[in-house]
Amino acid sequence: MRYLALERELPVLPRSDLADLLRQEAAAVWHLQKSGVVREIWFTTPERHAVLILECPSYVSAREHLAALPLARAGRVEFALHELQPYDGHERLFAVDAAQIHARDEPADY
Repeated sequence: MRYLALERELPVLPRSDLADLLRQEAAAVWHLQKSGVVREIWFTTPERHAVLILECPSYVSAREHLAALPLARAGRVEFALHELQPYDGHERLFAVDAAQIHARDEPADY
């Protein structure tokens, strides 16, 4: 299943080891990308909040992967997680309403 994760920074005091923590975060995300868990990752502008598309067998699994990221473990970010379903809106283009069905069933006046 696919999940959309939206990062939100938490208000915490600045720490001197943030550069190291960001490097650890990049390494952890890279590992998740290589393993196929993170399918895409983007930053919003201008805030630079992370937006991730994850491929996981369950909501719990996706939540666990996000919670294991260094910034989340350090209490600096949290994620809103949304399960994604395939878009089925195109079906409306091909739907036939009841009135059209009945009109086709009536014999033509020739």
